[in-house]
Amino acid sequence: MDATTPGPLAQAVLDRADLRAALIEHDFAAVFTLIKKWGGLSQNRIASACRLTPGKVSTIISGAQRVTSFDVVCRIADGLRIPGGLLGLAPRPWEGEQNPAQPNNRPEASGDRPDTDEVRWRPDATVALAAHLTRSDLLMDRRDLTRALAGTAVTGPALLDSLEGWLVPAATTPRERRPGRLGVREVEELETTARAFRQWDHQYGGGLRRKAVLGQLAEVSGALDEHQAPAVTDRLYRVMAQLAGTAATMAWDSELHRRAQDYYRLALRAAHAGGDVVFGANVLAGMARQMLYRDRADDALQLIHLAQEGARDAIGPRARAMLHTREAWAYAAQGRIAGFHRATAKAAEDLAGAGADSDEPYWIAYFDEAEFAGVTGGRLLDLARTDPRRHAAQATEAIRSALASRGAEAGRSHALDRIGLAECHFLAGDLRAAAAETALAVQAARSTQSGRVRTQLGQLYPYTVGHSASRPVREARDSIRDLLSS
Repeated sequence: MDATTPGPLAQAVLDRADLRAALIEHDFAAVFTLIKKWGGLSQNRIASACRLTPGKVSTIISGAQRVTSFDVVCRIADGLRIPGGLLGLAPRPWEGEQNPAQPNNRPEASGDRPDTDEVRWRPDATVALAAHLTRSDLLMDRRDLTRALAGTAVTGPALLDSLEGWLVPAATTPRERRPGRLGVREVEELETTARAFRQWDHQYGGGLRRKAVLGQLAEVSGALDEHQAPAVTDRLYRVMAQLAGTAATMAWDSELHRRAQDYYRLALRAAHAGGDVVFGANVLAGMARQMLYRDRADDALQLIHLAQEGARDAIGPRARAMLHTREAWAYAAQGRIAGFHRATAKAAEDLAGAGADSDEPYWIAYFDEAEFAGVTGGRLLDLARTDPRRHAAQATEAIRSALASRGAEAGRSHALDRIGLAECHFLAGDLRAAAAETALAVQAARSTQSGRVRTQLGQLYPYTVGHSASRPVREARDSIRDLLSS
């Protein structure tokens, strides 16, 4: 089918309440089932229209596979002539045709329109992706939230291959757009807002302001859908990248792992469109960290190498040091001790060369000596879990150094440091110190809404089990249980 093919679905089918509900929820198992029943289309016809294999359609209908790719959603919309609004997409190019046979009303022929796979990293496709994600998230109800919580992050080649466009210059495709009137002052206000949201997330974590971030992101995507001045357009893409990055970490903190990955991808594409390769490298580092929490060290290392390759000529010493710590983290997870120490030494060297007045973006300023100590301590703690005699003392020293440099005002990072130090004491067999530190960790955890903090606290709980004779440990166990059950 091409852009001039009449839609195969009758309007009466598109008006069905059950089909519309399935479309807005992206429940394509229900969508295809309803279209087969009420639209009279065979499974093969659906597959052909959407450029899917019949086997793929079969697995979707059976529920064995979900449609999670934005490109596939667009193919379904265009192949079955489903208006974009029903799927949370921007209006499709073919919408509004009165008479497809009339040249003035007919959209460009399919041969003039690049295939969806080819325009994956086109700036206007990034704007459409932002509009789709924010619209669907802002309308998310409890059932949608349950589905999102069940979504798992993409891993392996399916993830890594989809990011290769990061290394290729952004393509442009001229198209008619409404004139925009945003000036420098309005863009500066948006930049200030994005910065404030990022700072709030670093300090408190959680998703309490996630919808505020999404609302701002939707506004930016709307502005980019208009024809702004080139300098304004580039800055708007950079704002979009920062807002999407914050939305990703907020979604992750809310345990929406797949959604977090969706926003990381959007952030990377927006940074690419705005020419901000350094922030793009930072986004890839965030994706790598997510993979490390998902025990996918090989994927994480590939993501870091992709970041280092793409930003090699533009990145400053502080951001380079941060990437080296992510690299060290991956090596530690792989059990490559020598690689861990080598990457950590490189990070320390780069950080030492980053002066206080270094000309680097504001968002990397958080990566200071305290952050370096905390991250390194956390990785040594990972190693101590399998060899406490060799690594527990080093982990304790590094985490204490982080705590000495940043206090409770660090929010989520402070709580994670406290939890890590308590675990170090348990591994070293110092139950009294471990119980005391656990009490401080629980106190710190109460001041943040971070799901990551609660997950780490839950992993501390087993250390408190089996020490019934120790009153401090028993009290520590009770305090963890009270917080996690609240």
